[in-house]
Parts: sequence; C-alpha cells; structure tokens
Amino acid sequence: MWDFEHPPRNAPLATRYDIHYTQPALCADDLLAGRADLGLIPIASLTPALAIVPGCTIASLDRVRSIQLIVKQKHRASDPLAQVRTIAADTASRSSLAYAQILFRKFVGTDPEFLPAPADPIAMLTRADAALLIGDPALLALESRDQIEAAVGPCLWLDMAHEWQYRTGLPWVAAVWAVRPESLTASSIGTSELIDDLQQSRTNGLAHINALVDEWTPRIAIPPTTIRNYLTRNIHYTLSPDCIAAISLFRTYATQADILPALPSLRFL
Repeated sequence: MWDFEHPPRNAPLATRYDIHYTQPALCADDLLAGRADLGLIPIASLTPALAIVPGCTIASLDRVRSIQLIVKQKHRASDPLAQVRTIAADTASRSSLAYAQILFRKFVGTDPEFLPAPADPIAMLTRADAALLIGDPALLALESRDQIEAAVGPCLWLDMAHEWQYRTGLPWVAAVWAVRPESLTASSIGTSELIDDLQQSRTNGLAHINALVDEWTPRIAIPPTTIRNYLTRNIHYTLSPDCIAAISLFRTYATQADILPALPSLRFL
C-alpha cells in the first residue's frame, strides 16, 4: 500500500481509489456483497464471480511467523497433533482457518473442533488443546513465548506456512487482489492501469523497507530487526506460477475435505 499512503503518488491515486482498511475476511465480505470493487482477500474467499489481479500476492516461501498454531504438549504424546480435539481460533482470515483444517483433515487424519475466540493465547489455550493465531497477535505471541508457556505449560509452536510448504513443496499463499470485473466497466480505470498501480505500489514499498520499519516500530511491540525480517524474508509479494499452483492445490484440498465449495478454475483479470 506504499503509494496509496505516501507522496508523490498518493494524491493522484486518491482520485481513482477510495481506500478502506479492515480485516481480511471482512474485505472479502465487502467485495462479495458489492460494497467494494477491489479487495485484498483471503484465497479461501475467491469465487467464480471474482477475478484475480495478476502480479501481487501475500505469500511465504517457508516460515511466515504471522500464522501460528500453538499446541499444548501432553505427557507421552508421540504425535501431539493427533491428540488435538479442540482448537481456539482467531477467525480474522478464512484462508488461515482453512489451512489449519486441511492440516488436520488431510494430513493428520483427524477433525478437531474449531472454537471462535478472541486472539488471547493464554485464554485460548486455557479452554482448548490448541490455539490458532493470525497476524499481529501471532507475531506478538512469539515475542511472549516464555510467558505464555509459563501460564499454560510447554507448547509445540507450528508455523502454518512452513507446515504447508513441507507437505506440498509449494509456497503458502494467504491473499490476492481480487476484483469484480464489471466494476472496471463502470469506472475510468483500465485493466492495465489497475495492474500497474498495484504492482508499482508493491515495488515502491519494497524500496522503502527502512521507512516502513520506522513507521511500524512505534505501533507494535516487536523489535525493529524482527519487523524488517518479516517484511523482507517472511513475506513474498509476487504472484509467481508456483503461487498460482499453490492456490489451485489449496482449493482442491479444501474442496476434498468439505471445507470450501469447489472452484472449477482460477479466473484472472
């Protein structure tokens, strides 16, 4: 979002785009309901009516850090995941929840109950065998790992992106830009202009990592080095062929496990 928030491009972009910030799942709700024309949405929310905008993504090539499955360690459990019966889950991202369900239904062979819960790891682990944390709460939990385990006991910390990559050999993809194609017809923005605006903003953001670290250090209780590593090493921003293959495989697995409706093919702008 660099160009949309910083000069010199934020002023001309503001004449073409009206930006609204909310949680990923709510971005998808607004897009699907027609309250928005364009959204950075979880891949679990893609439908045949939406077209993926080529070029940009939110993905990870190994460990993402911001999606954590924390499992309480039980005594003499040879396979801790197989012992999980309940998972307290932050539901801010539908994709992250679906990835966790795929992990258990397809790869572990169990079907634990997911309990919606506020993103408080100690409270979550007090009521359930495991906790699924997404976004900033996951990053903050990693910083407070000792305090969390002092309260609830030893835990197994699983990075959901790494778990997916380990089992499939493909990147973990969280979100893509998606658009209602008919909205472009009603606007003055052309397809190539939209794609260029989003890709150029991403590229300019990557060129200003130090400025982004300076902006975010006062906002979240994470060391600046960790923020820099997150932005430069944990997150992957280019919608490559491997990322597209990962989205297709994710949707196939989610359909087979009765988690998401079938998506016959990915539609691109």
